[in-house]
Amino acid sequence: MQPTYLFYDIESSGLNKCFDQVLQFAAIRTDLNLNEIERYEVKINPNCDVFPAPGAVVTHHIAPVATHDSINELEAIEKIHALMNTPGTISLGYNTLTFDDEFLRFSFYRNLLPPYTHQYANQCKRMDLYPMLTFFHLYKPDILPNWPTINGQVSLKLENINDANKLATGRAHDAMVDVEATIALARLLIKDKARWDYLCGYFDKIIDQKRCQDLPVTMESQSIQHHEGLMIMGKFGTKCAYQSPVLSIGPHAHYKNQTLWLRLDLPELREATLENLDEKTWAIAKRFAEPGFLLPANPERMSKIKVQRQEQITLNKQWIVEHPVIFEGLIDYHRHRKYPEFPETDIDSALYQKPFWTNPEIALCNQFHRAAPTEKAMMIERFRNPDLQQLAIRIIGRNYPEHLPTEYRAPFANYLQMVLATDIEKLPINFKGEKRLGFTQAMKELEETKNRSGLSTEQLELLSQLGHHYQQLVRNASL
Repeated sequence: MQPTYLFYDIESSGLNKCFDQVLQFAAIRTDLNLNEIERYEVKINPNCDVFPAPGAVVTHHIAPVATHDSINELEAIEKIHALMNTPGTISLGYNTLTFDDEFLRFSFYRNLLPPYTHQYANQCKRMDLYPMLTFFHLYKPDILPNWPTINGQVSLKLENINDANKLATGRAHDAMVDVEATIALARLLIKDKARWDYLCGYFDKIIDQKRCQDLPVTMESQSIQHHEGLMIMGKFGTKCAYQSPVLSIGPHAHYKNQTLWLRLDLPELREATLENLDEKTWAIAKRFAEPGFLLPANPERMSKIKVQRQEQITLNKQWIVEHPVIFEGLIDYHRHRKYPEFPETDIDSALYQKPFWTNPEIALCNQFHRAAPTEKAMMIERFRNPDLQQLAIRIIGRNYPEHLPTEYRAPFANYLQMVLATDIEKLPINFKGEKRLGFTQAMKELEETKNRSGLSTEQLELLSQLGHHYQQLVRNASL
């Protein structure tokens, strides 16, 4: 089995990874030398329970209508899942680990497909070109002919990188154009093969973990030895040159896939007390084989950090030594800090709150996907797990409403009335406690977007179609 890259991109109805849907998926499979093997494009019908966000529509220009070449969500997500789970597939794109990958994970889950197998099974794994480009920007800037700037700062947005270097032609935020631009960018980066291979190592759990363990120990406390390194990560932003010195404070007590790293460059750290650790300290949860990248903080790399920040680092390390009780409290606080839980989380958003499916449940889901639509509908009653049964009802209701058995039509109609309601209080929430986009907020955002300056005639027409689509969704739910 020869490994392959699957470069991909998605365009979605909005930014809510739990409740929004993929509208366009594009991918190009290449060999490891980036020679194209095959390309794929999937267009998806809008669901009956989703208000597409106006900001998304004017960005990707996808009208909220089914077309002759679009298919329903279930069939589309099945195709995407199969592509990403083809043995030996390394799925990657530009900034995909921050957005696209988790978006697809929820799409897989709510369509009763294994949400994580593309990360580890059958020699599959994931990468992301965005953190790799961040590294090149810092340590090998001549790899790109042109680095775009916005207000005097380098921009690492793909559309700006594309415009500055003429990587691909076509409109930005068309999924296939973005995939072509990403591959063209990768072909520039891979010219430095040694650096490319080194960065690929950060997406291997064993290699990434060893690199973290090999960082020098610069401090010890009552509980652990503390490794110090330089973390490279896009979320630090241009102001911090995408990097921050960090100190390990151990594994998370509850989330076994996370290690914690304390930022050393923030002056607020020296204001920390046992009562204000949440406000004055920032610990970064690091998962192996995912950004940020951790490197030894040698003099060459540290020279890219401004003198004022280096002074803060020195003062903070001295403060930690002088305040061992607060430091121990800081370690204990961050290692035991848990994400807030919302028991009323909607089932579509409950991926992280529910136990893994049992082997019999996985087998039943596999049978469900192999069955014809009529047979799928008849299988709903076989799901003894009430959560999986609810997901199955929604799958049939969204994709094959004509086949939904009589006994499930009223529950699905009640669900539609809830999610399409004008009453904000009735709207479901996701695992973060955020409400899904409802009619009232969608209409408000629609009017605000229409009043933005610089919209083209096409974008205004799309917004007009979107308003009609909103009204039609509400009318259908009330029938």
